[in-house]
Amino acid sequence: MKENHALRAWMDTVEPYVAPLSDVARSFTDLTGVPVDLPSALFLRARLAGLERPGRTSANGSCHLLRAADGWTAVNLARPDDLAAVPALLALLGSPSAEPGDLYKAVQRVTAAEAAEAAQLLGIAAAVPGSVTQDARPAIRAERWGERRVRAMAGLRIVDFSALWAGPLCARLLGLAGARVVKVESVTRPDGARLGTPAFYRWLHDGQDSLVVDFAPGALDELVAEADIVIEASRPRALRRLGLRAEEFLAARPGRVWVSITGYGRESDRIAFGDDAAVAGGLTGLDPNGDPVFLGDALADPVTGVFAAQAVTSSLAEGGGELLCVSMAACAATLADAPARVRPPC
Repeated sequence: MKENHALRAWMDTVEPYVAPLSDVARSFTDLTGVPVDLPSALFLRARLAGLERPGRTSANGSCHLLRAADGWTAVNLARPDDLAAVPALLALLGSPSAEPGDLYKAVQRVTAAEAAEAAQLLGIAAAVPGSVTQDARPAIRAERWGERRVRAMAGLRIVDFSALWAGPLCARLLGLAGARVVKVESVTRPDGARLGTPAFYRWLHDGQDSLVVDFAPGALDELVAEADIVIEASRPRALRRLGLRAEEFLAARPGRVWVSITGYGRESDRIAFGDDAAVAGGLTGLDPNGDPVFLGDALADPVTGVFAAQAVTSSLAEGGGELLCVSMAACAATLADAPARVRPPC
């Protein structure tokens, strides 16, 4: 009961935004018979980790909404390399200081777009609020590359190369619908989610097989050849270097599906994490002064996972043969653009 209350309290903070997500979850259930527990999907990580509701800093503490000369920008220092790159970012912003604490002041002297572009140049995830809209890009773009063959989910083999949250949540939901999931990690680069809350990692991957391999050219060929569905969240060129091409996978056997989860689409090299992708999609709250604050916990991640799972089941129902290009920022924009939405003060 206490757990349900905690999840409900988190859910209340995003209630005005979730109607489109509820529709997607309902469609998944209609197609598979598997209910989607949205409070757990969205907020179990926050509850298990004991996170506080966010404000101008994300719930996990890595992403920051910074006031710029003409608005706001989000900069996500999610990895050690991002923190190490802050002095270089300050230099790009024209700051005389190299102290990380001066980033707030440096951003105030430039436009929001200039701050985000400087961070992106250094490989740091950054975004201007609302820079991605639902009208400009669909959440899911399906490309037909293979022949169709309708098959039930039960028994299909999923190879999941994704990490962190969005892709693994998609795989979890498909596994609950009867698919056999193999979680694949690199020997040299394991899933970063392993460094988080162990109980949440176990929840995401419950009932799945786990495989750790050397991501060398040709090493994954046999594994992928046996798959019916591939889930990945990598730049296409990185996979091509390993000999993996979605188009060839789909053309080789009817009814297959390839899920490609990226921040902004397969044609973009910009990286993204859940909090900054949500900001890019305009999925933010407002404080009493009308300024943006973060909503939930890396909200674009679980939202994308639910969208992707529904897209796979919908594609399979039509016979598959599709590359599903899933944009995290565009999934967030779908919620942000919900009709008749009223933004509550946070």
